[in-house]
Amino acid sequence: MVQKNNFMEEPGENTVQDTAKKKAFSDHHIRLLGCFLLTILIFLVFSSVPHFDFVHYDDHVYVTDNPAVKTGLTAESISWALTSLDAGFWHPLTWLSLMLDHDLYGLNAGGYHVTNILLHIINTLLLFTILGQMTGTPGRSFFVAALFALHPLHVESVAWIAARKDVLSTFFMMLTLWGYVHYVKKPGVGRYLLMLISFVLGLTAKPMLVTLPFILLLLDLWPLGRFAEKQSVADSRHSLHTGKAVRLLLEKVPLLILAAGISVVTVIAEGQAGALAPMISYSLDVRMSNALVSYVLYIGKMFCPVNLTVFYPHPGSWPVWAVIPSALFLGAISYFSIRCLRKYPYFATGWFWYLGTLIPVIGLVQVGTHGMADRYTYIPLIGLFIAIAWGSVDILKRMSHYKAVLGVSAAVILAACGVQSYLQTQYWENAIRLFRHAVDVTDKNYIAYNNLGAALARRGNPAEAITQYRDAIKIIPQYLEAHFNMGAAFADQGEFARAVDSYQRALNIRPDFAEAHNNLAIALAGQGQLAEAVRHFQMALTIRNNYRDARNNLRIAEQELKKQIKGK
Repeated sequence: MVQKNNFMEEPGENTVQDTAKKKAFSDHHIRLLGCFLLTILIFLVFSSVPHFDFVHYDDHVYVTDNPAVKTGLTAESISWALTSLDAGFWHPLTWLSLMLDHDLYGLNAGGYHVTNILLHIINTLLLFTILGQMTGTPGRSFFVAALFALHPLHVESVAWIAARKDVLSTFFMMLTLWGYVHYVKKPGVGRYLLMLISFVLGLTAKPMLVTLPFILLLLDLWPLGRFAEKQSVADSRHSLHTGKAVRLLLEKVPLLILAAGISVVTVIAEGQAGALAPMISYSLDVRMSNALVSYVLYIGKMFCPVNLTVFYPHPGSWPVWAVIPSALFLGAISYFSIRCLRKYPYFATGWFWYLGTLIPVIGLVQVGTHGMADRYTYIPLIGLFIAIAWGSVDILKRMSHYKAVLGVSAAVILAACGVQSYLQTQYWENAIRLFRHAVDVTDKNYIAYNNLGAALARRGNPAEAITQYRDAIKIIPQYLEAHFNMGAAFADQGEFARAVDSYQRALNIRPDFAEAHNNLAIALAGQGQLAEAVRHFQMALTIRNNYRDARNNLRIAEQELKKQIKGK
């Protein structure tokens, strides 16, 4: 019998390779589509921001009143950036990026805003790509990246020019994670050094990245599965291996040493800038209670992002009924994360990512007078987004048509975030709108009243500014800046007697306030009290001998005083 040819061959190596190529081709197009959608969504949400102004809340420190930044990139300004501890940080890369912006845009605020938006887009695309590479799940990776891109809590980091350090440092953090993934796939000294260099650059943009070695260890747990006896990206539920854990920890030692070094430099810088609150102002129990409650409040704002603002006053001591439930909640979630580590490793990675990355800014080392800040969530919320994205699939996958339910739910959530973020960006149009909103949505926000007054004064409305300063002083009677600003507003109206009174109140609070002595002298000169004016100009120069304005004012006042004496 003649055997017929059979054209239905069994699947062989070529067929498997073709299938793999088709999947890779499909994944590539999914990533491209995801990147395109994320970029469009960010442009839509932040479309108004390039038309916004500087808000003069740290923007003047970082750009508009900073002579080094306004000279652009020169040998002298670069040297200053590498050594300066201005603004309470050593972050030379942030200074250099702003100098480059000044070379490109001058003092056109829109250009600086565009740079922030572009960095936010790049951060989002890198997050989407890195998560997709590590987990092989583009859908969930897209959802995490979209939440990162569109969440209202992240508006502050993008729309505030002075928050350049947030988006810039996160860019280098993402490059570090990307380099780490490639190093894990094929370990080598070269790849490790590239990852290390990215980490160093991130630290020089913002020291909050000191927790990055901790994040790498969490990623070793899941999704990289490097703690397991058998490394597997797809399945990291093998039993943990102590020997590997020690090796992985030793692998992070160079990064930990760098993180420790930058932490010391940051504490010194904050101390020199006077930003570190002394223990007498915020005791350890007050700091601990605020940290516990803030952890929970950030989660609440993640789920219900309303009444967000640029400054939340420190509440002082929290009541016991707020602290104990917060501690129990955090403890319960942490216990669940550890208890279910083998079954849901992604939850432990996401949860401890959130807890760990907030430690530098949670208030244990109190910087400034705020209790919390939206910008602090820019990196930490990624952890919660991961836990939500992967957890929702595990919860709903037993349902019929669960993919449709997940898709619709994700679309609704992202649409709500996008709309709310767009509305939130509008408050950053200018300082008046920003701080008027802060006054409206917070209680006893003395910083907001003072800054609203300063914004109104700059717009030529000293009378309304004085009203805001008075409201600030009602909350904090010894509020130095408000007394000083009120003196300036009275002087602008020609009410020199009231200006003198406000400046003297400021000097009662801080006798070595050189600017107050200078302005008091100007007000005294306006009343004809030239001898007294000369004395206060001299006191300003005694406090700060390079005070150019005071020196020029002293020269003019002495000349006028001589004329006055001759006239008599």
